Amino acid sequence: MDRLSMAFETSARRWELIVYPSLFAFILLAAYGFYLVFSLAKDVHFLALSVDSNMSIMASNVQSMTDSVGQLTANVRTMAVSVDSMAQDVRTLEPILSSMDTMSESMKSMTESTYYMSHDMRSMNRNIRDVSRPMTKWNSFMPW
Repeated sequence: MDRLSMAFETSARRWELIVYPSLFAFILLAAYGFYLVFSLAKDVHFLALSVDSNMSIMASNVQSMTDSVGQLTANVRTMAVSVDSMAQDVRTLEPILSSMDTMSESMKSMTESTYYMSHDMRSMNRNIRDVSRPMTKWNSFMPW
């Protein structure tokens, strides 16, 4: 029995040499793990606060963008109404355009007539000039 008690004590000492340092290392690693989890939780908290503030800024920017898109939609509607009005005005101008074509033809005819009149005036001027030369000679013979 004494011998069994001695063997048990020797065996217990061997286990103490292995278990106590292992237990100490486990406690040390557990404390370091707790520190890492705590640090991670703190970083996630700061990240959440940062995201929250950025999200509120982004929400206000999205609201501003929504308002701008609403104004753009109203402007496009106004522009569509104006384009429809312009299309109706152009349809109204079609008869006027045909009258303008007739007027253009009349102006062309007047231009040609004016050209021919100018040509005729030039011819008449030459004829008068040619006729007036002999009259100048006759006028030198006349007493007046």
